[in-house]
Amino acid sequence: MDAHSSDSAADRDVARIHAATAAYQSLDAAVAAGYARHVARCIDNPPHGAMGYHHQNDALLDDRLEIERPEILVYERLPSGAYRLNGVEYIVPFSVRPATSEPPTLLGQKLKPAPSLGLWYLHVWVFVENPSGVFADWNPRVKC
Repeated sequence: MDAHSSDSAADRDVARIHAATAAYQSLDAAVAAGYARHVARCIDNPPHGAMGYHHQNDALLDDRLEIERPEILVYERLPSGAYRLNGVEYIVPFSVRPATSEPPTLLGQKLKPAPSLGLWYLHVWVFVENPSGVFADWNPRVKC
């Protein structure tokens, strides 16, 4: 597969995520679908940027990764107090896929280990462009 067809596959997959999660631009819709309403902390790493508020759906915590069903929706709280959906995160707990295992793979990407959190993870910046890359952890355009 050449680089162009690989990019096309990734673009199609990101478009699938966008379509599947567009309704969750409303936090109320996300809560109705099982995602947490209240998240105490916005995750940032100045000067690299931020991730945002991670609204997790505990019912999706298993060893299955489904493009249309991310375990976490990542929001930014705007100065107005409104929430903006910026992207998604896929996670697999070490309790179902130990840290000593091969990393899970999704969208052609190996999930990264987060030993302090006890999980594998992959961010996908679906709704806000990330100059660091669609799969980068930190987005310099996102603020806490």
